[in-house]
Amino acid sequence: MTTLTTPQPARHAQPTVHATGLLYLMFERPDLAKAEAFLQDFGLATASRTKDRLFMRGTGAAPFCWMATRGKRARFVGFGLQVASLDALHELSLLDGASAVEPLDASFPGGGQVVRLTDPSGFTVHAVFGQAAVEPLAHRPPLPMNCGDAQPPRINATQRPPAEPPEIIRLGHVVLEVARFQATCEWYTRHFGFIPSDVQVLPDGSPAVVFMRVDLGDQPADHHTLALAQAPVAQYSHSAYEVIDTDAVAMGQRVLRTRGHRHAWGIGRHILGSQIFDYWSDPWGHKHEHYTDGDLFTADHPMGVHAAAREAMSQWGPVMPASFSRPTLSPRAITTMIANVARVPDLTLGKLIVLARLFA
Repeated sequence: MTTLTTPQPARHAQPTVHATGLLYLMFERPDLAKAEAFLQDFGLATASRTKDRLFMRGTGAAPFCWMATRGKRARFVGFGLQVASLDALHELSLLDGASAVEPLDASFPGGGQVVRLTDPSGFTVHAVFGQAAVEPLAHRPPLPMNCGDAQPPRINATQRPPAEPPEIIRLGHVVLEVARFQATCEWYTRHFGFIPSDVQVLPDGSPAVVFMRVDLGDQPADHHTLALAQAPVAQYSHSAYEVIDTDAVAMGQRVLRTRGHRHAWGIGRHILGSQIFDYWSDPWGHKHEHYTDGDLFTADHPMGVHAAAREAMSQWGPVMPASFSRPTLSPRAITTMIANVARVPDLTLGKLIVLARLFA
């Protein structure tokens, strides 16, 4: 069990290594063809497909950003984090429960070396070095905007974005719900050098949600690459994919709605992170977000503290629906929740009641 050196969320003074980016997400799916069809409508391109594995990519140089293995049920497995050197992998391989440094499975596009770990909430984490880049795919440029009294860039020209799935440029972030909030947050700040950008707190001051970015020093990094939310059980909340501009977000909604997919929330602009967003559920209820115009912070930017509330999740657009944050509680999950309340210090019945009231 991790021994907390600092109450979380907080930076760690001497992380084991520094993650430099989010590479990919790992899922299991009972029907890979159905998963592929949704993701293509969402805007990802197929990188590789076999009978038992599916790899999807954006237009950027990453060989893939989403993968699934055929399984009996739909579930989120974990994700891959990029590290800067082989030495970093060797440092991580010394941690309790870590694998040795070894080649990634040959089916993974881009290859590379990996150390496999499990975080305190049970999610699989691949630390990867040496993944090879691929040739980027073409995508349309951002639309020029005539903005108020600024010099207009567009004269004698119309706006006609293509009526097709928006081109995903890259995977931006993943959000996880966790029961062991303190231990899980500390594990990522301690071992991968994540920096808390913003935290939302309950009325008693305890953290409910933390948005964390990678530490790239003076180089700007996304407001969050990983976010953790206090919850009764550990599970996937959503993942987010960057598109070129606001019209791409809106066109994504039109295309996905026309093709019969299930909308989850949006369009709006977040407060923390500032992204213009739109969320959609895949055939198994796992949420995927289109976003554009997110905040970028350097390592010296301080952490913000904010009150947690449903209304605090967006500046404009529809208020976050209660269904968006409601946990999926199967009989197994209910049993786990009861056990968590009994044994996890972060989780009390009182906190669950407060969370339910705030986000109901």
